[in-house]
Amino acid sequence: MNVALAQNRPGQTPKPREKRRFQRVSISLLGRYMLPTKQEYPCQVLDISPGGVSFLAPETSLVGDMVIAYIDHVGRVEGRIARLIPNGFAMTIEATARKRDKLASQLTWLANRHVLGLPEDRRHERILPRNPMSRLTLPDGSVQACRLIDLSLSGAAISLQNRPTVGTPVLLGRIRARIVRHLEAGIALEFASIQDPEHIEQQLH
Repeated sequence: MNVALAQNRPGQTPKPREKRRFQRVSISLLGRYMLPTKQEYPCQVLDISPGGVSFLAPETSLVGDMVIAYIDHVGRVEGRIARLIPNGFAMTIEATARKRDKLASQLTWLANRHVLGLPEDRRHERILPRNPMSRLTLPDGSVQACRLIDLSLSGAAISLQNRPTVGTPVLLGRIRARIVRHLEAGIALEFASIQDPEHIEQQLH
């Protein structure tokens, strides 16, 4: 009886179902988002669950405004701004139950990979490219020549002289990627999306 009364006291708002069903994952993922103005901006995920996501973002809008976001390894999500936070915002994720379940599985895999420190999805076979030479473009536009050590559909290991900081977004040829760890003679990269096996080597040169 007392529990029931406590649950119905004024001012005690029940938590949304999403927060009871899904655990929020604190993980760094890059992406971009579009506000109602149709302008696109880069963003970085602070935490995410199948029901919502918080972003570090350069521009915000009004609470309740619609946002469409494209998150690396997650894909397209859409919803509305739930609240503004320092240097960003939090939004709901509006999705069917089936899509939420799929997102929950994706987040579980991403969280486990993050804890284990795996640089890429090991389900993808590593290969030696026919042409090992490529180039790495940094955020400031500078370009470094590099040599591919090995390659998979989700990442690559490359040899180069100057090793940028882990977490730096880069282009390997024309493929968007991020540096995930330093190697003895270079760096390991994680691609922003799984590549097409028929065209991946064309994208590298």
